[in-house]
Amino acid sequence: MRNKLTKTMYILVLILAILLQYSLTTFASTDNEKCAWGFCRGNDHAQPRLDGKPLKILEKYGGIAMGNSDSKQIYLTFDAGYEGGYTENILATLKKNNVPATFFITAHYLNTAEELVMQMVKDGHAVGNHTVNHKDITVLSEEELKKEVMDLHIAVQEKTGYEMKYFRPPKGEFNDSSIAFLKNLGYTSVLWSNAYDDWNTANQGRSDYGKKKLLDNLHNGCILLVHSTSEDNMVLLDDFIKEARAMGYTFASLDDFE
Repeated sequence: MRNKLTKTMYILVLILAILLQYSLTTFASTDNEKCAWGFCRGNDHAQPRLDGKPLKILEKYGGIAMGNSDSKQIYLTFDAGYEGGYTENILATLKKNNVPATFFITAHYLNTAEELVMQMVKDGHAVGNHTVNHKDITVLSEEELKKEVMDLHIAVQEKTGYEMKYFRPPKGEFNDSSIAFLKNLGYTSVLWSNAYDDWNTANQGRSDYGKKKLLDNLHNGCILLVHSTSEDNMVLLDDFIKEARAMGYTFASLDDFE
């Protein structure tokens, strides 16, 4: 009888161990699924509602997407995968208006527009890492992700003397392990809380539309994403800055994020 009980207990413990392992594996797998960044716009310049699970992952590892709800600050950021011919004018407008910005660049951008990256640094803007090849970081091994980030990191440092510390995931796609790994590399992941459909270079000539979308959705602590490849953004930028300031907003660097 005692032997039968011992055998039964052993089988039960084994089954429980298998179930526990399966549960942990399933949870880890689910928790590490790819997230696509998104937000739900607020009304009357209220802060938007940011997507729950991606936000939890981002905050878990010190990433940022929106600032203080009590501060009328705007953090202006540009994604720059390649040079479209508009950044020189964008930089001139920022300088004229004394506005800081962050430019998230790829290796292609650095290799084809090094003088503009040098100008960004000279003008006091932050330069962020947007990976070497604009790949989906959720499908990369740690070794591949490190290469995508650090090869650009080293190249920017060698060519400009600037050391990057902000990272933006291509297409706003990430998972738990990639954001954790980026933190270990010394990077703060930066998403956004305001943007519009400016990325399509074949759909330009809508600067009034773009300016209205941006101004209508300004809010306290706004991290604003626009693309330097958009001619419309070059056209609207000066008026946008002036009108945002007239609404009581100020422009701040991510280095002064709060």
